Amino acid sequence: MAARKRSSGSLIEYKRKRDFTKTAEPAGTAGTRSKHTLRFVIQKHAASHLHFDFRLELDGVMKSWAVPKGPSYDPGTRRLAMQVEDHPIEYNTFEGTIPKGQYGGGTVMLWDRGTYEPEGGGGEDALRDGYERGDLKFIMHGKRMRGGWVLVRMRRDENGKAQWLLIKHRDDDADAEYDVVSDVMTSVTTGRTMEQITSGRSRVWNSNRESDDEPPAKKTARRKSAAKKTAAAPRKRSKSARPKSATKHSAKRGTRRGAKRGAKRGVKRGVKRGVKRGVKRAGRKV
Repeated sequence: MAARKRSSGSLIEYKRKRDFTKTAEPAGTAGTRSKHTLRFVIQKHAASHLHFDFRLELDGVMKSWAVPKGPSYDPGTRRLAMQVEDHPIEYNTFEGTIPKGQYGGGTVMLWDRGTYEPEGGGGEDALRDGYERGDLKFIMHGKRMRGGWVLVRMRRDENGKAQWLLIKHRDDDADAEYDVVSDVMTSVTTGRTMEQITSGRSRVWNSNRESDDEPPAKKTARRKSAAKKTAAAPRKRSKSARPKSATKHSAKRGTRRGAKRGAKRGVKRGVKRGVKRGVKRAGRKV
């Protein structure tokens, strides 16, 4: 069967909403039917409201849903997923900030990514069929998202956008007690938090900061090295600090000056007293 080519019109809405001279988001082009394992990406997005962008590769684009509360490993929890415009494949690597005033302005984190496949086999045709019927069942192979999931289309809102439900299937990966959204707060690719991405800081660790991924042996060696450098480094002398020798000299000088001043005062007082006594004696003789 010849590969079905997806019309580039699937990205018209995506491009219409963005000014690519102001945002670092990829413009992208719609591709052809994939010949490799299909990919997924989940991006944590702090726009006007914090949510998770859930994207599945299908027909050369990333089918996309906004999940306000993020995914849940509890099969009994149904998470609302609002379908949004298709995104280009290149969006799978986007992490950074979208300028304020632009569509979706805010911080974007690559929260998870990996591959996925139809739950019952059948390749991309089975996924396409499930998507069109509104009952898309798939298995995820990510670092944080694993096992069977389903997207079920419910209805369309007043703007015509389809509302879906994201639900975890009951399998070995299901866990009603595990809150993956609260537990995982860093990027799957850079290890950064949302705050670090917003400020533009990289994940390069400073010498006084430890990486959670660093082996214990390397941590110990780095600490010893830092301690040696600190011990060998000369201490900086503050401007107000003076060596002890300077303090002693100052004390001696102060003592000498005090003694001289005291001697001068004593001489002056002695002269005054002598003059007064001489005047009194002269007056008695007269």
